[in-house]
Amino acid sequence: MATERITFPGHSGEPLSARLDLPAGPVLATALFAHCFTCSKDIPAARRIAGRLASMGIAVLRFDFTGLGHSDGEFANTTFSSNVADLIAAAQYLAGRDMAPSLLIGHSLGGAAVLRARAGIATIKGVVTLGAPFDPGHVSHHFDAALPEIRSKGRAEVCLGGRPFVIGRDFVEDIQAEVLTPAIQELNAALLVMHAPRDDTVSVENAAEIFTAAKHPKSFVTLDEADHLISKARDAEYAAEVIAAWAGRYIDLTPPAPPPGAPEGVLRITEADPTGFLQDIQSGPHHHAHADEPLAYGGTNRGMSPYGFVSAGLGACTSMTIRMYARRKGWPLESVSVDISHDKVHAQDVLPSGPAKIDQFIRTIRICGPLSEDQRDKLLEIADKCPVHRTLEHNSKVLTTLEEEHSMMSSGDY
Repeated sequence: MATERITFPGHSGEPLSARLDLPAGPVLATALFAHCFTCSKDIPAARRIAGRLASMGIAVLRFDFTGLGHSDGEFANTTFSSNVADLIAAAQYLAGRDMAPSLLIGHSLGGAAVLRARAGIATIKGVVTLGAPFDPGHVSHHFDAALPEIRSKGRAEVCLGGRPFVIGRDFVEDIQAEVLTPAIQELNAALLVMHAPRDDTVSVENAAEIFTAAKHPKSFVTLDEADHLISKARDAEYAAEVIAAWAGRYIDLTPPAPPPGAPEGVLRITEADPTGFLQDIQSGPHHHAHADEPLAYGGTNRGMSPYGFVSAGLGACTSMTIRMYARRKGWPLESVSVDISHDKVHAQDVLPSGPAKIDQFIRTIRICGPLSEDQRDKLLEIADKCPVHRTLEHNSKVLTTLEEEHSMMSSGDY
């Protein structure tokens, strides 16, 4: 993932600080991410979700609302409505770059904001909320003790998450007057509600109210043990996986035509952990996997090894070839399974050609069904004709080119 640092004018003209997370390949769609109350664009959940969506071909713009993070302006002068206006301004910026967003994602109060902002962004086809309140006024419980001072003096300093913030009377009056029901009922976009049942900041009952108010198409997915900030990497990655899979039903994620000579498209492999060996493998917008090495070899064992993928290709192709032949012949083949093991062996153990080592794949095939001996023998013979088997047994050629590095900041530069 490459990240581009940008600024764009917010609702009041003040520059807002943003990051545009871009896929390594073509941009198939664009999402706009709204962070939680008093948070920033750089909280772990936002980074992880944006990174995972980028690996699926979805560019993500995440920005600091006015007066927060690295954005200009005074937070004390902002309101819930100004946050909504900032979201619309962000969408207009993206549209100016021919990247009009089709997906809105909002976390906590940002989730309430995207529900309201949808009406002002015509290109949106899907809206996702993460731990969002049904009533924006819910956030006032964070500073209940300061409400009398805010009402009498117009503002008060409160401590939120260990940091001081000045909350203004306009903000309080705005969130308390906000009613989201009409916006949800008239969303005119697919809705995905995600919430953790044990969220002790915004209770899961809020998700139920949002879901009930919405019209179809709508979906609800639990975040299980996740905390409100979705601070654990596995919870954020799960949320991103679900969002990407769900969005594919409502947003066109069709990749560009593959280059000539590569009818199955191009696999993109991107380093996911520079301190280890974890690799992110993406095949188009719908197929994703991880490759890694075992712990004993310095990896983190979060995916199959490279040779594991080669073995998987051989095994899968073998099973497919057997099934295709039996289907064509009308034979009563009920099931096929293939075990593959790989090792390096001395060449003289297989061929009388010297001490060099070669790759050896041991393949065990199981076929079930009322087949005759002749049919079983024929299927075993057909297994040796699978295309991957032939590729491995014959010489292959790998052509390598070096692409110039893009002049964009690395995603690790935070």
